[in-house]
Amino acid sequence: MNDIDIISQLSDLKEIDYRNTLAIASIIEVLVDKGIINRNDIAIKAKQLDSMSAEEIKIMRTKRY
Repeated sequence: MNDIDIISQLSDLKEIDYRNTLAIASIIEVLVDKGIINRNDIAIKAKQLDSMSAEEIKIMRTKRY
């Protein structure tokens, strides 16, 4: 792989990251606007998930289903 390919792939990843962030922000805004959640709920959950390991998150998800 040459430098141009790597730069192109990085650019693509930045675009994908932007689109994913936009989608998540949009979903949050709709949920807040509809009164389903509030920003404090999001902050608490983000802090909780940030403190967990990937394995703990995986276990938490499997317990729900």
